[in-house]
Amino acid sequence: MPILFIHWITQYGPPALFSLLMLGIIGLPVPDETLLTFAGVLVSQGKLPFVPTLVAANLGSMVGITVSYALGRTTGLALVHRYGRWIHLTDERLHQVNLWLSHKGRWSLTFGYFLPGVRHITGIVAGSSELPFANFSLFAYLGACVWSSSFVLVGWYVGDEWQAVLGRIRQHILTAVAILVGLGIAYLLVQRRRSR
Repeated sequence: MPILFIHWITQYGPPALFSLLMLGIIGLPVPDETLLTFAGVLVSQGKLPFVPTLVAANLGSMVGITVSYALGRTTGLALVHRYGRWIHLTDERLHQVNLWLSHKGRWSLTFGYFLPGVRHITGIVAGSSELPFANFSLFAYLGACVWSSSFVLVGWYVGDEWQAVLGRIRQHILTAVAILVGLGIAYLLVQRRRSR
C-alpha cells in the first residue's frame, strides 16, 4: 500500500478512510481491501476508534457505488448510443442486462464487492441499464456493508499478521472466481447445446 495512504489513514482516521474508499469504488487506483484491513489493524492497536472506522468504511463504499450508479444512469446511455455499436452493445442488450439484474443478477451487486474489478463496474452497469434505484440500493448497500465490515474485522482480529492473512484471502477469492467462471462457462455450453 502506498506510504501516502498509510499516512492519511494514520493522520486523519475515519474521514480519510471514507474519502479513499469512495474514490476507490468509483474506480481510482486505491487498494481497497488493503486499506480496510489496515484500518482494522489500527483499530486493534487503539489508534482508530472502532465504530467511527466501521461507519466510515460502510459509508465510503456506499457513496462510491452510488456515484458509479449515477454516472451510469446519466452518461451510460449516451455512451452506449454513441460508441456501443463498436463493441456490439445495443439498447436491446442493455435491456437484457436490466432484466437479468432485476430478476437474477441483483445479488451480483452484493457479492461483486468481493471481486476486484467487478465492484468498480457493477454500479455503472446497473445505472446504464436503468435498474430502479430502490433495487440497486438494497443489494448494493448490503454488499457495501458486508464487504467493508468483513475486511475491517479481519484486520482487527489478526492484528500484525494482517498482510499474510490478506494474501491468503485473496488466493481463496481468486480460486472461487476461477470455479465460478468455470461453472458459468459449463452452464452456457449446456444451454447452447440444449437450444440446438
